[in-house]
Amino acid sequence: METKWLEDFISLVETKNFSRSAQLRHVTQPAFSRRIRSLENWLGTDLIDRTTFPTRVTPAGMIFYEQALEMLGQINGVREMLRNNRVTATKTIDLAVPHTLSLTFVPKWLAALERDFASINSRLIALNVHDAVLQLVEGGCDLLLCYHHPRQPVQLDPSRYDMLLMGREALCAYARCGADSQAEYRLPGRRDAPLPFLSYTTNAYLGRMVDLILADAKPGLHVDKRYETDMAEGLKMMALDGHGIAFLPESAVTREVAQGQLARASEPGQWEIEMEIRLYRERPSDARPGKQIVAELWEYLVAQQSAT
Repeated sequence: METKWLEDFISLVETKNFSRSAQLRHVTQPAFSRRIRSLENWLGTDLIDRTTFPTRVTPAGMIFYEQALEMLGQINGVREMLRNNRVTATKTIDLAVPHTLSLTFVPKWLAALERDFASINSRLIALNVHDAVLQLVEGGCDLLLCYHHPRQPVQLDPSRYDMLLMGREALCAYARCGADSQAEYRLPGRRDAPLPFLSYTTNAYLGRMVDLILADAKPGLHVDKRYETDMAEGLKMMALDGHGIAFLPESAVTREVAQGQLARASEPGQWEIEMEIRLYRERPSDARPGKQIVAELWEYLVAQQSAT
């Protein structure tokens, strides 16, 4: 059993609505429903009465709801106790990162740190942006690296969390190269012949960035959604196979563009958006001083940025 199943079930009992709980838990409704079903399978009993509307909890579900609250409280309490008792002199840095940055930015950044800062041990936790932020808030990591845009901000209290700007990343449209080395599909498309569109799922951060591009497009873009996933790498593979246009971070397609496999599906500066790459940490305090290696790394990064 996974603790997120308990959190899902508690949310469902409180909202009495699968769609609303899926939205609050930042997953699609089918994925949320599967997780509730997995919990029921693990327990061997139905928790939700699916013969009625609105959603109603079974008697067994109400019993389990009280137990779930208690179990989750105990789990979180033990986790916090163990984290507070960790030896802060450890050389391991726990880093929460969205999937795309874990494949593009992080390897080069860690290599540069090994060369110019120190030999460090790191543990990478690859998640979606929402869950990566939760890792930092809940004390599950030392550093958070994530995308940020003013219209879709990462809302962390600046009085509690320190932030460094690590770089910028453009999100642009790409498609497979044709025989003429140009993209097989080119924006904006036509109303009578919309372009096949490879999309992010609704709850993906990059999906919300694409929504901004589409909303701001003047004139509008004519696309027909053919496929969706929450992973940029999955969209890239579909684009490479010629299934349509995908909006991808530039760093994710550097090699494919250089090798003539993918090409921009629009002119530079058209239908794109720039995001910041930010690094966050919880500000050290007497109660939560954090790891010494993290403090040393942060001081190094601050000095490095001041020198440029």
